[in-house]
Amino acid sequence: MENTEHMAEGPDGAPMLACPVCDTLHAEPEVPIDHVALCRRCGHTLAAPRENAMIRILALAVTSSILMIAAVLFPFIDLSAGGLENHTSVLDAVLAFSTGLMIPLSVAVALLIVLIPLARLLAIIYTLWPLARGDRPYPMARDAFRLAERLRPWSMAEIFVVGVAVALVKVAGLASLSLGPAFWAFVALVLVTVLQDNTMCRYTIWKSLDRATA
Repeated sequence: MENTEHMAEGPDGAPMLACPVCDTLHAEPEVPIDHVALCRRCGHTLAAPRENAMIRILALAVTSSILMIAAVLFPFIDLSAGGLENHTSVLDAVLAFSTGLMIPLSVAVALLIVLIPLARLLAIIYTLWPLARGDRPYPMARDAFRLAERLRPWSMAEIFVVGVAVALVKVAGLASLSLGPAFWAFVALVLVTVLQDNTMCRYTIWKSLDRATA
């Protein structure tokens, strides 16, 4: 089957599913709703379909997109020291490095913190919107979902939040600071994204794309 790199065919042409962790081949499972298929070697979850999972994942992806927009546009942190006060947003931080030798850093921050996570969320929404409604997938839905999976390791919003938290501990002794709504939007974004990824059964999505286009 051509859906994903973890699908293959056995010697008799029967579809096989490879564990993404240890590459053990399994006969393609038929997993009932609210049951789990595990790798027989390492115990990794191969499939875990849930009732109304598409709707839940779609709702979480839309929520994450809204939180991402808020996190970029709203004030992220307010600093005050020596009578001076500065309000900074994520967009301001990206633009602050947009000149001279710091341009590559600006591009990297924009890509890894904003553009790639947002592109992944939009690709998931594009894939799941018609499936959640019981309609046929949009054109190139497989390519969109494959792109979302390719971008997953490069979506680093959670790394950004951890880095900011470490920096705030060091800056707290030098200036008065207050966290803006964008910081809490980023924290919420990380939590919602983790919940979304843990809810998503990728095997089930590929199978749903197959059935919808058959």
